[in-house]
Amino acid sequence: MNVRYIDTHCHLQFEHYAEDREEIIARMRDEGVVGIVVGVDLKSSKEAVELAEKYEHLYAAVGMHPNDSSGELFDETTYRTLAENKKVVAIGECGLDYFQSGTNNEEKNLQKELFKKHIALAAELDKPLVIHIRPRVGTRDAYEEVLAILKESKVAYPKLHGDIHFFAGSLSEAEEFFALDFTISFTAVITFSHEYDEVIRAVPLANILSETDAPYVAPKERRGQRNDPLAVKEVVQQIAHIRCEDLETVRTALLANANRSFVL
Repeated sequence: MNVRYIDTHCHLQFEHYAEDREEIIARMRDEGVVGIVVGVDLKSSKEAVELAEKYEHLYAAVGMHPNDSSGELFDETTYRTLAENKKVVAIGECGLDYFQSGTNNEEKNLQKELFKKHIALAAELDKPLVIHIRPRVGTRDAYEEVLAILKESKVAYPKLHGDIHFFAGSLSEAEEFFALDFTISFTAVITFSHEYDEVIRAVPLANILSETDAPYVAPKERRGQRNDPLAVKEVVQQIAHIRCEDLETVRTALLANANRSFVL
């Protein structure tokens, strides 16, 4: 397979693809698109690993989303066993999600403890983290607290690294993540929103990854419809457009970035 693109964050195991999953995966292979299938709880993490084991051009990340795990308790032993699989290239998605205005201090503390367990597992296995961050509207609270936790964790785990999935932070926040050995990734939201343009233009190309978060946030032409990993091509094209750089230069750089970050 001639690999041309890597979608560093998709959810092909979700029920949205129940009817045509194999067709999409075959198209990915034919069009040179590699995908990292990301878990959000134990069930979806196991399904991600199963897909990665079945298809050469798919890999997996295993973890618990901070608020989509339906009260599941984080079983370190089970997740460690999953994560030791050679096709598992990252731990996550994990992090902090304070978007719901009703998130109280007890819930925040539970999210922080869960996040720290993922950090410890990633450090133990020397695998990157895939971090989800969503602050309350009008605040930067989740970004501020993730940065604080990572800065503290880097003291204990100097080799800790990873990616900030669906980055929606400021340029200064991006630079703080870079200093901690983290990349930032962008989705097809950049095809219809300009709020990410400043960061995309300003940061070093070596610090950027491309993703889809499929089935969510389809590109402009398909907005409101189900997304798929093939849309990573449009993400790469838009990054090149925003940066006013040669498409092939950007494509090969993002491919190298993903290979380096996830050791594919």
